[in-house]
Amino acid sequence: MKISTKGRYGLTIMIELAKKHGEGPVSLKSIAQTNDLSEHYLEQLIAPLRNSGLVKSIRGAYGGYVLGNAPSEITAGDIIRVLEGPISPVEGIEDEEPVKRQLWIRIRDAVKDVLDSTSLEDLANFKDDGETESYMFYI
Repeated sequence: MKISTKGRYGLTIMIELAKKHGEGPVSLKSIAQTNDLSEHYLEQLIAPLRNSGLVKSIRGAYGGYVLGNAPSEITAGDIIRVLEGPISPVEGIEDEEPVKRQLWIRIRDAVKDVLDSTSLEDLANFKDDGETESYMFYI
């Protein structure tokens, strides 16, 4: 399974909203500027996030977006599933011979476990202290 820019940038949007949680709405323009991303592309990504209830839009001059739930209640898996679809390393696992099917299932389950056990709060509070193993996921 390869995470596309939809998933990566969607996570970026959500992490930025988590960092500002409780401070009011955040504009896509500010997220785009902070992360050097296309505001137009972020506008395309916010729609499915809003439709799924992960974010809420606030209208008006000081409007923008806020999280639909607390950062501790939203997982990376929730976001990736909305933007990328089901988590699966290969298509048609059920058609594989039993030995390979078991491998693909174990890989899928390991990726799901990492994504579903990583909250948006974890990602928003991550501090890079230069030790890459301090936040290493083993699959």
